Amino acid sequence: MAQDQLLPDGSSNETSATADPTPCTGSWQARLNTPVRNQMEMMVRDLDSLIAEDHPVRAIWALVERLDLSAFYAPIKAVLGGPGRPASDPRVLVALWIYACVEGVGSARQLDRLCHEHDAFRWLCGGVPVNYHLLADFRVEHGAALDDLMSQVLATMMAEGLVTLKRVSQDGMRVRACAGASSFRRERKLRECLAVAQAQVQALAREVSSPDMEVSRRQQAARERAAREREARVQKALQELPKVQAAKTGRRKDDEARVSTTDPEARVMKMPDGGFRPAYNVQLATDVGSQVVVGVAVTSHGTDGHEAPPMLKQVQSRTGITPDDYLIDGGFATLDTINDLTAAGTTVYAPTQPPRGSKRTQAEPRPNDSPAVADWRARMATEEAKSIYRERGATSECVNGRLRAHQGLQRFLVRGSAKVLCIALWMALAHNLLRWIALASQHCPA
Repeated sequence: MAQDQLLPDGSSNETSATADPTPCTGSWQARLNTPVRNQMEMMVRDLDSLIAEDHPVRAIWALVERLDLSAFYAPIKAVLGGPGRPASDPRVLVALWIYACVEGVGSARQLDRLCHEHDAFRWLCGGVPVNYHLLADFRVEHGAALDDLMSQVLATMMAEGLVTLKRVSQDGMRVRACAGASSFRRERKLRECLAVAQAQVQALAREVSSPDMEVSRRQQAARERAAREREARVQKALQELPKVQAAKTGRRKDDEARVSTTDPEARVMKMPDGGFRPAYNVQLATDVGSQVVVGVAVTSHGTDGHEAPPMLKQVQSRTGITPDDYLIDGGFATLDTINDLTAAGTTVYAPTQPPRGSKRTQAEPRPNDSPAVADWRARMATEEAKSIYRERGATSECVNGRLRAHQGLQRFLVRGSAKVLCIALWMALAHNLLRWIALASQHCPA
């Protein structure tokens, strides 16, 4: 058959292959719906109609509306009858960051993009103008307000009977810091970096009198700000150096302390995968009955040995209640910690270690044991105590896993313990609001 023979639809094979390169099956051309992107459409709809009534973002906004956010409104200088542009509503910004944490969004630029492209985030904005600078600054500038907000959420949940604090579990989670491993320097190199940074600041200051015509004022200000920030970070690194050196007591004398020039408060820690990387130790206290986070702290220590007593004080300060039982793993269970927690009025459940080179059992007291430590050893030998302690894994490990896997707490994108604590508080608030929704639905089934 000739190549120019017509197909069943009347077109030639050669012409069809050239003009319309759609796939063919045998001798028949597939019938397809192809995109037509220049077609004019008229769409009349509001933002509210884009979000289903049972969408989680509606529940989150409803809870945020119930919160007292006066601490977030206090810094706003633009007032009615005064100068200045209207500020973006802090309630919207709080809701945006909480929903961003729920969805595992940790970047201000990514959140800014979603506020223009994603219907749920657009619904939360409701036309309120946002940009990544505003979002990034808001996330880390309200540490005290975030801390008070978490206490407020806990108080409301306790008033509704959703959190009892009968039993609390604490665990530490090492999270990768923003600093790179190559940013750590010894003292000699730090002083060299400081001299270079100071020289750069002075050089930029001299350029003010004879500015470069090719550089705008905005660029010049950005350069000066970056130079000053680098100088401040190196000075902070030198201040942190004695603390790091003190922590190296007992190690090799030639093992000089090193501190990061980009995040001086970060420390190299052993991570869950066995590697060593710059990180922060995020401490979380969780109510066993509800899996609600009741305490958040951030430390630069790679161990958990002395972190339980300060966390218990924080829980008592937030809630006004001392938990009946306190569950911690073996990394927390130093003798001083057992004594301090017992003196605070709580019963400690933590694994005991068998004595080395002795025929004593784990339950037998040691010669230097205090009464609190002796009671702890005897208690942990019972099946009841072992059963209670197993609840720690089902509580702390579950919450830690959710924060890592679902909320994206894999690496901090900010520097400094104060900003890192803000991120940890946002994560805890998002988790608690989700638990609030779930627990409220269980107490009041539809």
